[in-house]
Amino acid sequence: MTDRTSQTDTARTWFETLRDRICAEFESIEREAGSDAAFQYDSWSREEEGNEDPGGGTRGLMKGKVFEKVGVNVSTVRGNFAPEFAASINGASAENPGFTATGISLVAHMANPHVPAVHMNTRFLTTQAAWFGGGADLNPPLPYEEDTDDFHARFRAACAAHNPTYYERFKKWADDYFYIPHRGVHRGVGGIFYDHLECEDDAGFERNLAFTKDVGEAFLDIFPKLVRRRMESDFTPEDKAQQLEWRGRYAEFNLVYDRGTLFGLKTGGNIDAILMSLPPEATWS
Repeated sequence: MTDRTSQTDTARTWFETLRDRICAEFESIEREAGSDAAFQYDSWSREEEGNEDPGGGTRGLMKGKVFEKVGVNVSTVRGNFAPEFAASINGASAENPGFTATGISLVAHMANPHVPAVHMNTRFLTTQAAWFGGGADLNPPLPYEEDTDDFHARFRAACAAHNPTYYERFKKWADDYFYIPHRGVHRGVGGIFYDHLECEDDAGFERNLAFTKDVGEAFLDIFPKLVRRRMESDFTPEDKAQQLEWRGRYAEFNLVYDRGTLFGLKTGGNIDAILMSLPPEATWS
């Protein structure tokens, strides 16, 4: 019999390990720039009436010389969806609203407008079903074709190691998802996005966990390279103005369309952790 609790613990352990490695790498970049910035960690506990073990998480936040604001969250929560929300979740219903979710979520807003902002999230959810989802996407205020190509190439390789159809499917999913309809523009230059990689048995869990791990490894490999490539670039007031206006678009997407933001708010997550994705400064023309 499949042990969903054990699977959740296994996934959580990976997400926490990945968090620690990412934060260490980002702090190393700050040291290279002559900064002593470090992540500050705040733990939080979820509350749900009648639930003795609703879980919680840890928000890691750093504000430095290179990373103007970067948040790395890991959470593991369990409980029941509200009936009207349950109907929108794979494997849940008003009659069976129970869920467990564990995952890592990262958003980095950079001080230098030549350095791309980035988002990465991977997660494991169980209802009456169980599945992995996530991905990563690059969000440069001042796009460079070389950076975009290298980012996509790294995730293409991660996908190809598991399924020859993954990259094209998940790239299109990211293109379709990270789109701002009221502006008629994409949020960034894309990446990959996937959901509902079903774990019907132990073999499915191991297979999809292995892929999700490789997504995390791909991110940890490529994004620091892009940061180091651009972090000492000179920029003009016009470059900074473009970055701040672009950040306004980023905020619009996350507050109006992002499913992760909605999921966190609907399940009693920590508001500061959920909204850490918003940029420290933004403008609207």
